[in-house]
Amino acid sequence: MKIAIGGDHAGFQYKERLVRHLEDQGHTIEDFGPSTDGSVDYPDHVHPLASSIASEDCDLGILICGSGNGVAMTANKHENVRAALCWNAELASLARQHNNANVICLAARFLAYEYAETLVDTFVETTFEGGRHERRVNKINC
Repeated sequence: MKIAIGGDHAGFQYKERLVRHLEDQGHTIEDFGPSTDGSVDYPDHVHPLASSIASEDCDLGILICGSGNGVAMTANKHENVRAALCWNAELASLARQHNNANVICLAARFLAYEYAETLVDTFVETTFEGGRHERRVNKINC
């Protein structure tokens, strides 16, 4: 699977570790930055990542910032991007199963790295159920 990853300076360390973790699982990773933990404006990294999801160049996306809120808000401005802020495994699973979320957003300042890794694994491994949920998901875009 081709997975896009990005965020801001608060999520940099998690991003770097998740890249290695996902590559070890055999995924192809497209890193949208940042490339250091120096202060950045997250929209500069989120918009290109979200575009790669909207165009289906990447299958799924992972965004990490301090709270997860800024990256989620920015990504969801893009048509066909469904970014979900997740803080537990059930939400990560339901975001995929019921909402066909294609981007998971994580709060690096509020999640232990090991738990963030669990959320990413759950998100990547879960599939969309379709059925009654598909009708609703098809109504999301403006």
